[in-house]
Amino acid sequence: MFMKNSIKVDYIIVGLGLAGCATAMQLLKLKKKIMVIDEPGDNKSTAIAAGLFNPITGKNMVKTWMADTLFPYLHDFYKEAEVLTHESFFHPMPLYRPFASVQEQNEWMAKSADPAFEDYIDQIVLKPSFDEVKDDFGGLLLKQCGFIDTIKYMDSIRKYVEQHGYYRKEKLNFEELRIEERGVRYKNDHGDKIIFCQGTHHNPLFHWVPIRSSKGETLTLESDTTFSMIINRGVYILPLQGKQWRVGATYNFNDREPGITESAKKELIEKVDDVCRFSYTVSNQQWGIRPVTIDRRPILGQHPELKSVYIFNGLGTKGVSLAPYFSDVLIRLTEKQVPVNKEIDIARYKSVYSNSSL
Repeated sequence: MFMKNSIKVDYIIVGLGLAGCATAMQLLKLKKKIMVIDEPGDNKSTAIAAGLFNPITGKNMVKTWMADTLFPYLHDFYKEAEVLTHESFFHPMPLYRPFASVQEQNEWMAKSADPAFEDYIDQIVLKPSFDEVKDDFGGLLLKQCGFIDTIKYMDSIRKYVEQHGYYRKEKLNFEELRIEERGVRYKNDHGDKIIFCQGTHHNPLFHWVPIRSSKGETLTLESDTTFSMIINRGVYILPLQGKQWRVGATYNFNDREPGITESAKKELIEKVDDVCRFSYTVSNQQWGIRPVTIDRRPILGQHPELKSVYIFNGLGTKGVSLAPYFSDVLIRLTEKQVPVNKEIDIARYKSVYSNSSL
């Protein structure tokens, strides 16, 4: 029996970072009734992120995990989100990686003949071609790259939720959450299911899930130099609107203190100077804490005992490319009981949960 002025929804979503935003959009497209509980200041890692998506990553520049599935999906997802919200936050853009040696140049010449890379390699540049970049050996020009304006994206989704669902601007109080036989109750409101997309915030229902914290710091640069591509070699250097550039990011698993550091600033400046020729000034420095997993795979699925409780977390540094597709995987699980990819299923930590329950 519902109290007067209570709200009944299909889903309660906790957190509106990249995971929560994608999940909310998937459910609203299905005409589901949702409530989002979120305190915007908690989305620190998403808010400072450059929002970069890039199918070829890492020191060895390999095709990112599930790229052939994730990247076509994310392009369609963000374009549709722009149409639905009447906002512009999705910015496809080429990415240029200067070669460090003739050997690297030769390796990529060979890779360019591999059909596995044909959807991502735009061009192999064999000689210095850009005054703004230190590319004495040429470089690799990639397609299907770009960025989303994460702050504008989150604001757009929040407004869309307010228009088409219910939005509570608050931090979830677990003492007021009740898991019932049929659904969950938060204060006076009821949901058939609840999905936690909280990042690194403590969750007593999933305290056993091994999510680690990785602190990242970025810089905002001011420069009169204009460039129409992302530069990426040891650091991403992203041209924004006007005269601004975003640079990042550092990775620190030991520092959990809030705030920026001089050591991170020095590290990023050195990496910029290693790859760029243009002059600039540092106008801002930001920090955030990312939720990452031991195996670098998202955590998604149903609580082992509480059948109305789900989690979508651990997106790490690739949340922009992971969130769209895997939010769809999550909703296919919650709506149609479609099995989840074993690599991301929370069931892979079932033994950890069993031991924690002893």
